Amino acid sequence: MHDYAADARVFKAFCDVNRLQILEQLRSGEKCSCVLLEKLHISQSTLSYHMKILCDSGVVVGRAEGKWTHYGISDEGSQYAKELLQILTQKSVCGTECTCQE
Repeated sequence: MHDYAADARVFKAFCDVNRLQILEQLRSGEKCSCVLLEKLHISQSTLSYHMKILCDSGVVVGRAEGKWTHYGISDEGSQYAKELLQILTQKSVCGTECTCQE
């Protein structure tokens, strides 16, 4: 059975300006949350909110180091998101149950 909830979490991760900016920062490699705070000019609570959504989607992973967390793009999560987007852009071929030709 397909996990549509997991798919929705991926799309939720990509539908906010702040989260897209965070993902762009992470493209060059893992970043400490202190660096993200400085570059994005947002509050720590705002960053935490967005990082939770990104981590829940599986696209980003966090690693605690002292009082800070270091975030990076998950290879597995980004591959899942890429495959999800590819599936949605492929045209479906009508099956035997289709009545659109009748």
